[in-house]
Amino acid sequence: MQAAALYLDLMKKILTNSIYEDPNAGPWQAPAYARPLRENGQDWPLVAHTMIGLKRLDNLQYCIERALADRVPGDLIETGVWRGGAVIFMRATLKAHGVTDRRVLVADSFEGLPEPDPAQFPEDAGDSHHRHPYLAVSLEQVRANFERYGLLDEQVVFLKGWFRDTLPRVPADRLAVLRLDGDMYESTWDALRHLYPKLSVGGYVIVDDYKVVPGCRAAVEAFRRQQGIVDPIQDIDWAGVYWRRGA
Repeated sequence: MQAAALYLDLMKKILTNSIYEDPNAGPWQAPAYARPLRENGQDWPLVAHTMIGLKRLDNLQYCIERALADRVPGDLIETGVWRGGAVIFMRATLKAHGVTDRRVLVADSFEGLPEPDPAQFPEDAGDSHHRHPYLAVSLEQVRANFERYGLLDEQVVFLKGWFRDTLPRVPADRLAVLRLDGDMYESTWDALRHLYPKLSVGGYVIVDDYKVVPGCRAAVEAFRRQQGIVDPIQDIDWAGVYWRRGA
C-alpha cells in the first residue's frame, strides 16, 4: 500500500497547489502564497482545485479509508464542490484502493450559492455568499478538472441544481461518507434532511464550515436536536468538524 499512500499524498499537494504555490485570490489575506494558510484552508487559491487545505483533505482520507476498512456500505458524496478538489480526491482514494463498486456523487448548482430566503430560513438573512462570482464554477470546468487527473469515469455522478431540487432524488440507496460544504443554513439543512437517512451506521458526516459560518452551525445543531443525534462532534481544524454515525 506504500504506492497508494504516496499517490494520495501527491494528490493532496497538487489539489491544494502547495507545490507551485499559486497566490491567494481572496479578499481577506495578502495576495502572496502563504504555506500555513494553504495548509489550513484559509485562503482562496487562484488556480488550485480546492480551498479546503491539507488538514481537511487528511480528514477526508481518514474517513474514507476507515469506512472502507470497516466495510461500511454506500457511496461518497459532497454537497458544494467548487472546482471539484475534494470529490476528485474521493475518487482518487477509491482508485488507490482498487474500489470499483462505489461511486462519488458530485452535488452542486455549478452556478454559485443561492440568494438567501430569510422568510423560510431566517438564519441566512444577510448572507453574502451569492455575491461572489469566484464561488461559481461550471459543470464543464469541474468535469474537465476530473479529466485532468484521469479520474472522470462511470464511478463519478454529477448532480446539477439547487440542493432543494436535486438531493431528494439522489441516485443512491446508501452513503458511507457525507461531506457538506454548502456554507449556508439552507444548503446545510437540505443536505442533512435528505441525505442523513441514507448514511449507513459507521458512516461519516463532515461539515466544512461548522466553526466559521453561523448559519451552517445552526442548521447542524437544529438537525441533531430534531433527530436526537448524540454522536460526538470532533474538530478537524479551525473550520471543519466531523462525526461518525452510531447505531
